[in-house]
Amino acid sequence: QVQLVESGGGLVQPGGSLRLSCVVSGSIFRVYVMGWYRQAPGNQRELVARIDNSGRTNYADSAKGRFTISRDNAKNTVWLQMNSLKPEDTAVYYCNSAPNSFLSWGQGTQVTVSS
Repeated sequence: QVQLVESGGGLVQPGGSLRLSCVVSGSIFRVYVMGWYRQAPGNQRELVARIDNSGRTNYADSAKGRFTISRDNAKNTVWLQMNSLKPEDTAVYYCNSAPNSFLSWGQGTQVTVSS
């Protein structure tokens, strides 16, 4: 069974940066288009960025120009570099396959942007 383990969240001031990591167990990682999702309290989970196994990326409008998704198939890892963070980026961040999230969700990592 594929497991997802996210890390790297925390409390950061507006304008700050964080780098999130997601380690995916299982040797078929390279098959998946992977994405980062987020869910703020009271909101639906939304797809923020995705990357295919060739490195092609796609971003939600809210993430364009500020977030960068990357992956290393040899390490079964996908990252999300988040710069110029805003209070509205506050959410629990998750990784999963994209755009259809058919893997079991991990615990996520909390990102809080506040002064």
